[in-house]
Amino acid sequence: MNDWPQGWSDDNRGTRYGRGSAGAQPESARVMRQVRRGPAAPPGGGQAAPQHGVPQQPSYVDGQGHGGYDGYDSGYNTGQVYGTPGGRGPGAGGDGRGHGGRGPRPAPDLRRRVKVTAITVATALVVTVAGTYFWADSKLNREVDLSKVIDRPEAGEGTNYLIVGSDSREGMTDEQKKALHTGSSEGKRTDSMMILHTGGGAPTLISLPRDSDVEIPTFVGSESGKTYQGTGRHVKLNAAYAEDGPELLVRTVEFNTGLHIDHYVEIGFAGFANIVDAVGGVEMDIPQDIKDSKSGADLKKGKQVLNGEEALAFVRTRYALAGSDLDRTKNQQKFLAALANQVATPGTVLNPFKLYPTMGAGLDSLIVDKEMGLFDLADMFWAMKGVSGGDGTSMNMPLAGSSGGNLLWDEAEVKTLVEQLKNDEKVTVSGD
Repeated sequence: MNDWPQGWSDDNRGTRYGRGSAGAQPESARVMRQVRRGPAAPPGGGQAAPQHGVPQQPSYVDGQGHGGYDGYDSGYNTGQVYGTPGGRGPGAGGDGRGHGGRGPRPAPDLRRRVKVTAITVATALVVTVAGTYFWADSKLNREVDLSKVIDRPEAGEGTNYLIVGSDSREGMTDEQKKALHTGSSEGKRTDSMMILHTGGGAPTLISLPRDSDVEIPTFVGSESGKTYQGTGRHVKLNAAYAEDGPELLVRTVEFNTGLHIDHYVEIGFAGFANIVDAVGGVEMDIPQDIKDSKSGADLKKGKQVLNGEEALAFVRTRYALAGSDLDRTKNQQKFLAALANQVATPGTVLNPFKLYPTMGAGLDSLIVDKEMGLFDLADMFWAMKGVSGGDGTSMNMPLAGSSGGNLLWDEAEVKTLVEQLKNDEKVTVSGD
């Protein structure tokens, strides 16, 4: 019986090597029958047209992966036998579970990504905050030198700000003066004066009527450096500012109250209106219809949002009010507290398109003392917001009557008020 496959005989074996062979050479690799993939070759020995998108593969006819018929494709040389690219079919290397020889791909390090992101965000935030700080600090107009003020009272607890609204028209065009009804007076005078006390408790805002009767003490001229001896003369408080500016005003307030002033802040007409417009207006509840040709106010009673022009007219109006200057100071307190509250809202602080214009408008228009810093200014604004929040106190300086058109302070009440402010105590004194 013939043990060879069908069609083979002993004659086909040729010279063999190995078991049952007398040949001296080893037999060559046995050629396996191959199964042709794709369409059969056309008659005549020509090759079938290759399928589009299927690359020609080398033949394994000689058992070593080269030579032979070009149309043959065993699929083993590219891994296409399993239908996966790169030969990474099931069981192709690795751990026998279908993974590649390089092992499973490591999972992303989420903790590292979070850490890198947090560091990046923190760095950007620090750079932004630092840049904003130095930009804002450079815009403060530190023009008032309180070191020129002599014979100052001892400082108490907390911080006292003297806040002044001046009628300066500096930098205003003729159109702005007309629109804001400011007139064209030269120089500048104080239109409003307030003391804001901040400390461990609720803030206190005290208006100093411009017609308050005060004594001008001995002082050193802010420009001349000369000493001017006090003669006991009495004037209206706003005359002190007109005579020798902020330094004499601070000296006069300290002399007549005994309260140490830590910082000075002044804003003019144009700057005030610009800040209001920068925050998009300020909502106010107007207590009565107001029409005043001198200030330009033409407002109806009730809640409404005031723009810069309307706000300036509102805080300057006194002739249309029954209490004249005393009623005006109350309106000024209410408005400044509302403005501070508007500036400190998240809608302004967290919105760079509002924050930077507001800061720019405010810082450009403020005049402060040389020791004033941004943190002091922020403390002032937050305290003003506290006044409007209900916890703080707003009042006029206690009055005892008038003499020759000047408003007289109630000396006993003023003394109690000053002592409470010095000790940072709750204010029990009230004013009209």
